[in-house]
Amino acid sequence: MRIGVLGTGTVGQAIATRLRELGHEVTMGARDATNPKAAAWAAEHDGRAGTFADAVVGAEVVVNATAGTTSVEVFEAAGGNAALAGKVVLDVSNPIDWSTGELVLTVVNTDSVAERLQRALPDAQVVKSLNTVNGSVMVHPELVPGDHTMFVSGDHATAKDTVTRLLRDFGWPAGNIIDLGGITAARGQEMYIALWVSLMQAGGSAAFNIQVVRDGA
Repeated sequence: MRIGVLGTGTVGQAIATRLRELGHEVTMGARDATNPKAAAWAAEHDGRAGTFADAVVGAEVVVNATAGTTSVEVFEAAGGNAALAGKVVLDVSNPIDWSTGELVLTVVNTDSVAERLQRALPDAQVVKSLNTVNGSVMVHPELVPGDHTMFVSGDHATAKDTVTRLLRDFGWPAGNIIDLGGITAARGQEMYIALWVSLMQAGGSAAFNIQVVRDGA
């Protein structure tokens, strides 16, 4: 597939690199066409680099690996609804603000970044996933021993199928992927990040995940 990855940080680089390893055509998008991180990634991994808008053109799937606090602005810079119409948007962002020295969720309870993106891009198909683990575990779930859980949510069944196939390609077993339903379920996925940070700090490592265990009855 042709995939655009918006964001040049560790998460964007991890996802873009794994997608290239799997044989996808990947363009890494940044605010500036000459972004050095994007250019270096493209040179190393035989990919492409450009602006946010460049990464969206021709893409079948667009990965939002930008900060959740600026994601809507990023997609406006990428061309907005007209440019994203018909495309699957995989949103892996979290609405985190550390400016006070403490974790603050800028979108919470009655809304989510994923919902804001879906409202801003009504003709795109937004799917929330992967935001509940760190970048390495997103694309290499085998880094965490045993079974552990990944979530998807969104209003479009075919888009969730596309994202689920990518998750399977990354190494997530089908039985470990839970469909939470519509896009409003992204609220819980994003609010979980507060617990994730506490677990990371308590354990001293970001290479972990949780498993949903059900009563077998």
